[in-house]
Amino acid sequence: METPLFENRIDIEQIHVAVQDIKREIGRVVVGQHQTVEMMLVALLANGHLLLEGVPGVAKTLTAKLLAKTIDVGFSRIQFTPDLMPSDVMGTNVFNPQKITFEFKKGPIFSNIVLIDEINRAPAKTQAALFEVMEERTITVDGVSYILENPFMVIATQNPVEHEGTYQLPEAQLDRFAFKLNIHYPQLQDEVEILQRHQQGQNLHHMIQEIQAILKAEQLNYLREVVSKVSVENKLLEYIAQIVNQTRSHGGLILGGSPRASVTILNTSKALAAIRGRDFVTPEDVIEVAKPAMRHRLALTAEKEMDGASTDDIIQEIIKGIEIPRS
Repeated sequence: METPLFENRIDIEQIHVAVQDIKREIGRVVVGQHQTVEMMLVALLANGHLLLEGVPGVAKTLTAKLLAKTIDVGFSRIQFTPDLMPSDVMGTNVFNPQKITFEFKKGPIFSNIVLIDEINRAPAKTQAALFEVMEERTITVDGVSYILENPFMVIATQNPVEHEGTYQLPEAQLDRFAFKLNIHYPQLQDEVEILQRHQQGQNLHHMIQEIQAILKAEQLNYLREVVSKVSVENKLLEYIAQIVNQTRSHGGLILGGSPRASVTILNTSKALAAIRGRDFVTPEDVIEVAKPAMRHRLALTAEKEMDGASTDDIIQEIIKGIEIPRS
């Protein structure tokens, strides 16, 4: 990273060092995917959840597991299936015959970083069980609420091409993910390096075991506090509001962005600015996070879908039509 030509008002050097160390650790196993890893770290620092979408074999689950390993916190993995019940995720009350009472047995969601593999394979009742925990960081079972420890982050994966045995995610749940990141096939040179590593006999399982934890829970929480102090000018707040507001009246959309989308763009643009070495947000930060923050929150009209358009296209069109605020 180049030395900034300005003096930061808050200390973000720790963020830069931590991000570079985490990137280095993940890069020991995952080839390429630099932009994806950076955006995952943006969501992490912005206290948001992640939805990773890509075809099988592009390291969605592996990258999520590696990110979790670089943070010295609790980690659990849940494989979503059509027969998965809400109690399998949240937990349930179990009768203890010795104490002649019911005791709550916590489910795998009680952790710090939770990887949900193939999230779109579970039915609506199981998806709905995630609403409260993803938004409020609490779980209510039989009228009793349980507060989860900080940090808490859900990283979910899904396959965009396989539809048999899958369910459409409810809009209310999609809106709770800060980012939806599309994981693409590796570039040619990256795939060559992947083959070279296999040819050299590098053991993937051994490499994963050697990944070092970079941050502890209290360090991550502190860095999130630093990110929250990144400065955003009023004209940029208006710029964010304009972008999201125009999604609600665009002729190609039947569902626009919610106020939660605006807040997500604000928080993630602050995290991206901090990662880039600044304690203030620029219009370029807002533009860069707009697509991953909104692509899963918008719904196209039937006509736009038939034309082969995407929500990314609509977001880009809206951004081009709004004057970029400058000092």
